Amino acid sequence: MPALSYLLIGFALAALAGVVLEEKTHVNKAKVTLFFGTLSWVLLFVFAEPGTAREGVLEALNENIADIAGLWIFLVAAMTFVAYLNKKGMIENLIYLILPKRISERALLFLTALFCFVFSSLADNITATLVSITLILSLQLEQAKTLKFATLVVFAVNSGGVALITGDVTTLMIFLAGKVQILQLLILAIPAFLAVMLLAAMLSIGMNGEVLVRSHRTEVRGVDVAIALIFLGTILSTIAGNFFFEIPPVLTFLTGLSVMFLVARFFSDDNDADPILEYVRQVEFETLLFFLGILLLVGMLKEIQVLEGLVHIYDQVPAVVANYLMGVLSAAIDNVPLTAALLKSGLTMGVAEWMMLTYAVGVGGSLLVIGSAAGIVAMSKVQGLTFGSYLKYFVYLFVAFNAGFVGVYLVGLLMPATPV
Repeated sequence: MPALSYLLIGFALAALAGVVLEEKTHVNKAKVTLFFGTLSWVLLFVFAEPGTAREGVLEALNENIADIAGLWIFLVAAMTFVAYLNKKGMIENLIYLILPKRISERALLFLTALFCFVFSSLADNITATLVSITLILSLQLEQAKTLKFATLVVFAVNSGGVALITGDVTTLMIFLAGKVQILQLLILAIPAFLAVMLLAAMLSIGMNGEVLVRSHRTEVRGVDVAIALIFLGTILSTIAGNFFFEIPPVLTFLTGLSVMFLVARFFSDDNDADPILEYVRQVEFETLLFFLGILLLVGMLKEIQVLEGLVHIYDQVPAVVANYLMGVLSAAIDNVPLTAALLKSGLTMGVAEWMMLTYAVGVGGSLLVIGSAAGIVAMSKVQGLTFGSYLKYFVYLFVAFNAGFVGVYLVGLLMPATPV
């Protein structure tokens, strides 16, 4: 292997270390991955032989950029919807509309699990976690009980994201790679939801008190309701359009976003004091830049033919076992680069196996609090939620994860075995 390849592998490992040690170094993981990702490609061009070799690098970069662009545009559209609805209090209003004024702790635990699961399917994991944790903290529970709720939120948010392409980036990546169809992903919701309810049941042991819910509902305007319906309609149209006409989800979501802008103008809500386009700027661009850096790094590793090693794992053990191991591994290694590496490696599996991988890498990060963005966000917001305190519930989390994986395996038996 040439010296350049060793250097580039070192860059990838340094970027991964930057992601894992972000809390210690206080250097944003987006900055680290973007730096090493772009520098890697610059060096590939510099050291490539003029002519055919350099043209090959350019072709690989263009292909990589095209994949990233599709992912970026979709996420920007989806995040803009959620940013608007969250800022206008629509999500908070919905929560307090469902919750009674007085509720048992056990019932609240199950309702929290249901809300997190459903909401994270529609919104990104970070927003779903922030909204859910804010609600829990407003209830002013004992710290031990707050930690139970926070643990459930992390697992439920990650579980809900695996069934819809709007809910989890890894699910979106696997879908965009043509490995699964939207309706096949929706089937994942059944075992994933049952696993969340199992965790809620285990965590509810000893939760015998009552909670007084203090409502903080805000005024609901007609334009906010209209945009909420447009968001829901966009999601349903994305599913139907892709199934019946093979319309790319990014096109459907851009159409929905344009309708949102026009409706805001129709309601005369798009004014200088609160311009509708301003909500595009409230998108989590740090998250998007992190994805950009990671995907550039993974594309580089494919170019120097390092990713072939991942496929060797699947040669040594059955795909079911390998997918399970990838899920457990995602508790320590960010699931985005792990999934991107598997997709870029040329791995071939049946639909059932891809569904198992989707669940495993999407939910496996919940096993450790540092294993997912939801866990990191929860840890930053909940006092007392640390690596150690979260680890106390590892057995519950491990049982729930395994139950969900077995459920996905059983569902996968009904899927076609055609390799993709």
